[in-house]
Amino acid sequence: MLLQREVQDPGIGFVTLTRVKVSPDLQMVRVFYTLIGDDKAKRETAKALERATPFLRRQIGARVRLRRVPEIRFEFDRSVEHQDRIEQILLDLEAERQSRAAADPESAADPGSAAESAAENGRETADAPDENDENDSDDTAGLDEPKK
Repeated sequence: MLLQREVQDPGIGFVTLTRVKVSPDLQMVRVFYTLIGDDKAKRETAKALERATPFLRRQIGARVRLRRVPEIRFEFDRSVEHQDRIEQILLDLEAERQSRAAADPESAADPGSAAESAAENGRETADAPDENDENDSDDTAGLDEPKK
């Protein structure tokens, strides 16, 4: 809320805070953020966040009861970029697979699917009780009843 409503620095663009890590002794806070923009926007936002840090510390000190207000360090969160890159690679692979399937319909048929279908059909018949199967009968002849 402080960044959104009280910091008036125009260098802070569309910043999204992704996570906050607090040291066990409450002396250091690492705030991870991400933003949409190019490298220039990232540099400008990093500088603006550095300029806003003393103000943020004063505001947190006034609102939180601690002996010492923690140091705040802003770090750009690269995990979102990595996730986007992985997603793009997966989308590219899927598009390539579909284009190959459209170009060569015979190789598009999955050779394992026929084997899987046969195996599933075999399992269905194997799981169904057989009328001649002695293990499935309810015949209790030959079992002694417990004596009282």
